[in-house]
Amino acid sequence: MKIDLIAGARPNFMKIAPIIDAIRKAQVNGADISYRLIHTGQHYDRNMSGSFFEELGIPEPDVNLGAGGGTQAEQTAAIMIGYERLLMQERSDLCLVVGDVTSTMACAISAQKLHVKVAHVEAGIRSGDWTMPEEINRMVTDSITNYFFTTTTIADESLRRSGVSDDRIFRVGNTMIDTLLHHRSRFMKPPVWDEIGLKEGAYFVMTLHRPANVDEEEKFRELLGEIIYHARNLPVVFPVHPRTAKIIQTILSGTNNGRGEADQMKARSTIESSNLFMIEPLGYLEFNYLVERSMAVITDSGGITEETTVMGVPCMTLRDNTERPETITIGTNELIGTNPKAIGPAMQLLFSGQWKKGAIPELWDGNTAERIVDVLIKLGDF
Repeated sequence: MKIDLIAGARPNFMKIAPIIDAIRKAQVNGADISYRLIHTGQHYDRNMSGSFFEELGIPEPDVNLGAGGGTQAEQTAAIMIGYERLLMQERSDLCLVVGDVTSTMACAISAQKLHVKVAHVEAGIRSGDWTMPEEINRMVTDSITNYFFTTTTIADESLRRSGVSDDRIFRVGNTMIDTLLHHRSRFMKPPVWDEIGLKEGAYFVMTLHRPANVDEEEKFRELLGEIIYHARNLPVVFPVHPRTAKIIQTILSGTNNGRGEADQMKARSTIESSNLFMIEPLGYLEFNYLVERSMAVITDSGGITEETTVMGVPCMTLRDNTERPETITIGTNELIGTNPKAIGPAMQLLFSGQWKKGAIPELWDGNTAERIVDVLIKLGDF
């Protein structure tokens, strides 16, 4: 049984790594299972992708499709063409995709068109927000998936409502948590810790990259201003995503059309605040070192809310919806929306010591990948 493992962007690598380890363990025990690791090349910035292979012990990809950047359609087309060509040259028995990035959807489509069955890890999650490219990717992928590996009962129910039969749904847990627990003892202190004198529990970690938060410069500035003001002079460490960095550079250069001088000075003042520390994107081990020791995380990412839930770190999500509701109903996350004025009350709750403690969802125990591989072996001939 030969399985293609598809990795195209940063979150994929965290989800693929434990599956590779589980396959290797199964091979040692005599199981007839092998894999071909395929990097689509969707992310090509080394800090955003390449270093993850080294940090998480992932071998060099067997194939790199080299899709690169471009629009959503351009990336999708490049990945589909590259993967189709590969399958026509050397067919696999199963295409295993993870998460909800463009590579997930594109490879699932190419595989099914060539009658290669598809397994989706992290299937069934939904935000209900069709303005998010990831939501379209999830819906398309799940509509053509054969085997569904889910993280929670919420995802199970979502799939059932769409007509998926129980015999194709396997609730196994969360492979990203496998990676987190496996590497937790290896988290590394990044240089910024000593450079700015961070102290445990006395700083914030922030990540922002979604268009709703960063593309409108005035709203982005207001968000930053509210966060900085209500942080009570504690450091706010901001590893800057490449697309966010472009917005910041525009603000600092004063090239925004129609902005008055006073507004420009106000924007610059916010970004240059003394307790805001903008740094380059961090590797997995360094970033989670900061997260685990922070007072709280402020983010618009989905995956980070899962990690903070397991580490027991308060998390504020600057979104109006989430595809990971269990991080709110069970975990330490709160969905506070995209209105900058919502930040103050959330910060007050945090500083008053009333933030919820949270718990860890069922099966988020570090053994998800082994359960996935056990299922694949039992399914046998695809």
